[in-house]
Amino acid sequence: MGKTIMLIDDSATLREVLGTTLKKAGYTVIEAKDGKDALSKLTGKIHLMICDVNMPNMDGITFLKEVKKNATYKFTPIIMLTTESQETKKLEGKEAGAKAWLVKPFKPEILLSAIEKLILP
Repeated sequence: MGKTIMLIDDSATLREVLGTTLKKAGYTVIEAKDGKDALSKLTGKIHLMICDVNMPNMDGITFLKEVKKNATYKFTPIIMLTTESQETKKLEGKEAGAKAWLVKPFKPEILLSAIEKLILP
């Protein structure tokens, strides 16, 4: 069975485009519209998460901190995919446990390559 990726972004368009890209690459995708929604959908084995930073209800950095408290997902790699390119935000993300920081707009092949490097066999 393929690997499962959770996609957390408040943009339905981005979730659709990215979801399609990931599914074509053979991944199973769980979509969430914000951090709170994502926390409620944490179930089973999730191999990697892709998360936006700026979202309503619960932003990406807060979500990162929350998910790292959960023993099951403590070591799940998380890629932040965002319009934020400030070093301070990147540092905050890294300190919270993000494994990679990609700035939108992004090239799907760069994202897929980052996923392949981070996803555990």
